[in-house]
Formats: sequence, structure tokens, C-alpha cells
Amino acid sequence: MDVDPAGGAGTLDTMDAHLKALADISMALSAAEEFLDESAHLNARDQLDAASEGLTALRDQWPQMSAAERTVVGRTAAPLRDRLDAGRARLPKLTALTEVAPEPGEGDDDDGGPVPGDDGSGGEVRAFRLVAAPDREPEPPAAA
Repeated sequence: MDVDPAGGAGTLDTMDAHLKALADISMALSAAEEFLDESAHLNARDQLDAASEGLTALRDQWPQMSAAERTVVGRTAAPLRDRLDAGRARLPKLTALTEVAPEPGEGDDDDGGPVPGDDGSGGEVRAFRLVAAPDREPEPPAAA
């Protein structure tokens, strides 16, 4: 078992775990930055989410950290948080396709040409609209 000079047991083991977590966060951010440079936005978002989860886990452990651990973790986590925020700012807003009823007049120009969305089967013509996702995460359902 590791002992710190102040007499606390396990501090080196705990600090090692914090440093490994910070390294994992940094690697996720580096991967996200590379994905953003390649316009691989979904992969970047996954890496940014992983980094965010890592920072949240460290924040949850903050009350149990010693003063020395807080000093090291705090000074190291601050630039990581800045990189996370910068990465999130580079992400395009999410968009989604929603199915809507065809607008009146859509496909009514019976010019003999193909109707967009018509596969020739005689079935219903389907229309889709691109909508922006909300700026915030959806609220979790209320407990019943």
C-alpha cells in the first residue's frame, strides 16, 4: 500500500487513478479534434461525450479528493474543459428528418414526368422535412 508523507494511505494509488482518467480524457479530446478536422462529426461527438463523462466522473469524486489531489486534478482538468468546450463549438447543430404529409400542389404538375418520391408502385408519395434539433438535451421523463 502506498503512503503519502502526510500519513494518508492510498493517496498515490488514488492520484494514479485520477491521472489515468485525465489521460483518457485528453486522448478522447485529441481523437475528437482529429475527427472534427476530417469533418467526421458523429465520431467527434462520441469522443467529446466520452471526455465529458470523464470530467463529470472526476467532478463527482472531487469531495473525496485531498487538497493535493484537487490541486493537480483542477489544474489539469481546466484546460481539458476548455478543449471540450472548443470542440463542442465546432460541431454543427444536429438535424433530423421528420416525415410530413406532402404539401398541396406537390407532384400535382401532371407533366408526365416522374414525381419526386414516387417509386412507380402506385403507393403513397412520402415527403420529409429537415428540422433542427433543439439546442438542449431533452428532459428525462418524470417518474410516475
